[in-house]
Amino acid sequence: MNKSKIRNKIIKLRKKNFLKSGQINFLSIIKILRKNKVKSKNIGGYYAYNYEMNIMSILEKFEKLGYSISLPKINKNSKMNFFHWSTKDPMKVNQYGIPEPVSIKIKYPDILLVPLLAYDNNLNRIGYGGGFYDRYIARTKRKKKIITIGLAYSFQKVKKIPINRHDMKLDFVITEKDH
Repeated sequence: MNKSKIRNKIIKLRKKNFLKSGQINFLSIIKILRKNKVKSKNIGGYYAYNYEMNIMSILEKFEKLGYSISLPKINKNSKMNFFHWSTKDPMKVNQYGIPEPVSIKIKYPDILLVPLLAYDNNLNRIGYGGGFYDRYIARTKRKKKIITIGLAYSFQKVKKIPINRHDMKLDFVITEKDH
């Protein structure tokens, strides 16, 4: 199955099952960070869009633990960067209808929570096809170590995702079934 067909199938599935599905267990993320001895408290998240896994409560918990939070913004040349954000900060809606931080302070997260449409056993992911996360992860990994954790519903798993040279594997994927 090609990426476009997988995208269409999962978008429909996610919309249909969104309200019936559980949430990510915050402790599942903490376990990964502890197991990998991650000391950084600099985490990049996202604002859920189009029935993605909502992680606002997770970001609030990280903030209460003293983590610095950042969210993505897409600039005019379709380049994505992460900007400082607090749960008390205002946001503005971008050209895709996704809320973004108003901050102009770029942050380079050491831990990146990544939304996705589909994933496989090899930690490959499919997003919406714009390549924003693949480009950002590739660019950041050239500069520093970054841990990428995909967040998804278990029904978003597919047998095999076709990949190309621009696709970036995730380090981990967590679903609502991981506790």
